[in-house]
Amino acid sequence: MRPHVELVDEKDLMWHQAEFEHAIGQARQKNLSYDEEDGSASLEVEFTSDWFRPAGIHDAQTEWYVLSGEVKVGEEVLGENGYWCAPQEVQTPAISVKKGTKVLIFREYAGWGFTLTHENAFDAKSCEGFIIKRADDMDWFDVIDPENGSPMDFERGGTPVPGLFIKLLYRDPKTGFYTRLIKAKPGWREHPLAHHPVYEEAYCLDGYFDYNYGQMQPGQYFFRPAGIRHGDFTAGDDTGCTWILRCDGDLVDWYTDDASVEMKGTPVNWGEGFPGSEPPVLLQPVRSRSVGEWKDPSYQ
Repeated sequence: MRPHVELVDEKDLMWHQAEFEHAIGQARQKNLSYDEEDGSASLEVEFTSDWFRPAGIHDAQTEWYVLSGEVKVGEEVLGENGYWCAPQEVQTPAISVKKGTKVLIFREYAGWGFTLTHENAFDAKSCEGFIIKRADDMDWFDVIDPENGSPMDFERGGTPVPGLFIKLLYRDPKTGFYTRLIKAKPGWREHPLAHHPVYEEAYCLDGYFDYNYGQMQPGQYFFRPAGIRHGDFTAGDDTGCTWILRCDGDLVDWYTDDASVEMKGTPVNWGEGFPGSEPPVLLQPVRSRSVGEWKDPSYQ
């Protein structure tokens, strides 16, 4: 399984050679999270030259989200906020990418293996189930809208949260696995701690919000295995927050109210009054070398 990652800033991650097979061109990747057991991964990829790969089938369920630049999939051209998904055993058309393009790539259930089919044109039959979306052409829907907003929340006991809006990019009707854009309105607040029976991951695209792990800003990412408590969210008063969110099942919120974490004890060989020791100082944990310390109001 993937480890708990919270928060990581893409600016603090190393570039690695991109994990592609049967491709012409150069690309590099940053590993946002990585499952060393089955090869599932969430990656930020930059194409450092023009790049091409013929049609084929991935070992993994594979999703691309375009952060900037241009990706041509078959005859479809995707720019910023373009998205495609190839579920397992579904053919991906030939892909051409312009130099300088940046994308998020999500692999699920397997590693980077890719089998060529040599069918370079987009073919409706062989590519049945292949999904293309242009998020900028989609409408935002309130999550409390049972028809358009968040159908998974209503179908399987999920929890629609007022003040959030979504664009649903992909959902597996059998498992509930989904990928969607989430937008929180300025000043949106959800106060109790929450945890879920499924994993939850997100990459911040715009705005910011504060919560118990610090402040999440554009380019920052988390991956939470099922059961990790998190919360008391407040979106930016002026900007709100937008991020791409994925879960491996229907997102049910299990809330914990009146939560607190407290640690007490008696100093033994440290602190004021002990030889060679300074008074205890409350230190701020560091989230990111690039961004700096956590912006937590409890630290003064």
